[in-house]
Amino acid sequence: MHAARLLLDSVLDYAGLFPPAKLDMRTTVANFARYRRTGESWMLARLIVPVAQFPQFVDAADPLLPKTADSEGDEPWPLSVLVSPASDRQIVADLERIERFNERMEDREFSRAHGRAVIDTIETKATTPHEIDRALEYVPDDIYAYFEVPVDGDIRGLVTTMASLDTGAKIRTGGLTPDAHPTPEQVARFLKVCRAAEVPFKATAGLHHPCRHLATDVGCMQFGFLNVFVAGCLLWQDDAMSESEIEAVLVEENARAFDFTPTGLAWRRRFLKFDEIAAARERFAHSFGSCSFEEPLADLRALGLLPESSPDTNEVAS
Repeated sequence: MHAARLLLDSVLDYAGLFPPAKLDMRTTVANFARYRRTGESWMLARLIVPVAQFPQFVDAADPLLPKTADSEGDEPWPLSVLVSPASDRQIVADLERIERFNERMEDREFSRAHGRAVIDTIETKATTPHEIDRALEYVPDDIYAYFEVPVDGDIRGLVTTMASLDTGAKIRTGGLTPDAHPTPEQVARFLKVCRAAEVPFKATAGLHHPCRHLATDVGCMQFGFLNVFVAGCLLWQDDAMSESEIEAVLVEENARAFDFTPTGLAWRRRFLKFDEIAAARERFAHSFGSCSFEEPLADLRALGLLPESSPDTNEVAS
């Protein structure tokens, strides 16, 4: 297996409903269904759906969801659902709604008629350890929770709580305005704190391209997904890595500095073997949310890290 494929396997959670793409539900689910049939489906992870849009999802996805379990392509769609903040009591009703959804999808007669999907992940926001502790009282055992934390303060207490409760941390790495983007120092600190507590992370927003670059439409520098995930994997392999060196990986603008070799991945004087990349991805650097699947693929092809486009891959805009 190519090192780039190992690094990026099941890494992208498709968030077509969200800005800047902001597609409608029918277009989003049609795109997701098509991506799952392409040669690049290995890079695709979950579909991101807000709990408030369940009715639209069910209506739009009904003709597209797999109806049987006879082959790999018939596996149920994996969903990650955005729920109310952990500080809001509405989260309890949201989680009950998710449980009912999964129970209905487990019904064989229903799934044969309407198709199969499963919610195995939720994403919420938390600002205190107590909010995390209380929210998890209502999260079913078969659902993994990510808690988005504010990175402009001390997150050690939040992450320590996550470590004791087997959950993941979420960082917002971009947005529609410059002030929605964290600094390299803040991202490096987030990664370092998560690594110290052995808490997995996912990222969201602004990661459409492989490397750090100037996003002229936003007016600021944005991180790349190679920056974030190479930094995460290197840090998992060496927890003594300094924050300044993590920052250096995060601000790397030259994609060729990430050298994918026949035996692993190199960045400057550091090297990751295949088994180290696999371990880091499984245990630490989980995924990132993106409203585009095609843009990351196009850039990877341009870098020679992916073969030319397979048929029926191109995104459809609303």
